Amino acid sequence: MNKVYLLIGGNMGNRKKQLQKAAIKIGEACGTITLLSHFYETAAWGKTNQPSFFNQAIMLNTLLSPNDLLHTILHIETSMGRHRVEKFGPRIIDIDILLFNDEVIDHPNLKIPHPELPNRRFALEPLSEIAPGVIHPVFKKSILSLLEECADALEVRKLEN
Repeated sequence: MNKVYLLIGGNMGNRKKQLQKAAIKIGEACGTITLLSHFYETAAWGKTNQPSFFNQAIMLNTLLSPNDLLHTILHIETSMGRHRVEKFGPRIIDIDILLFNDEVIDHPNLKIPHPELPNRRFALEPLSEIAPGVIHPVFKKSILSLLEECADALEVRKLEN
C-alpha cells in the first residue's frame, strides 16, 4: 500500500463543494482517504488578479503506481470541468501529488515530491495539519520545519469545515 499526500484546490464556482466532490472522486477512483485537512483560503499565487483559492490536503492509501495515480487524477480534473488554458489561471479544480511514500521521481510529466512544495505556504499549511512530522525525501526536513522556513508571505487562512 502506498501512502500519498495530495493537495486539492480551486477558485471557481462553489469552491468548498468542488473540493468535497474532488475528494469523493479521489476516494472512489484512487484508494482510501485516511486524513483530510481543514479547508484553507489563500489569495491567488502566481497570477494574482483572480478569485482566492480554497485548498485542502489529503492523505491517501492507494495501490496505484505514481504514473497510474497521475493519470487518474488528471481524468478526475477533466471530468470536473478543468480546462488547462492559462498557467496559474483560474481553475475549478487542481489536484497535485505532493508526496508519494518517500519516493523521488523526476520525469518530464511527473515530479515527486512536488518541486514547489517548500516554496508554497498554501500547500505547506494544510499538509502540516495532517502530516507535520513527515520527512521531505529531498530536503530531509519535516513538513512543519519546511513551513516554519517558508519565505512565501501569502496569508493562508484556515476555514471552519
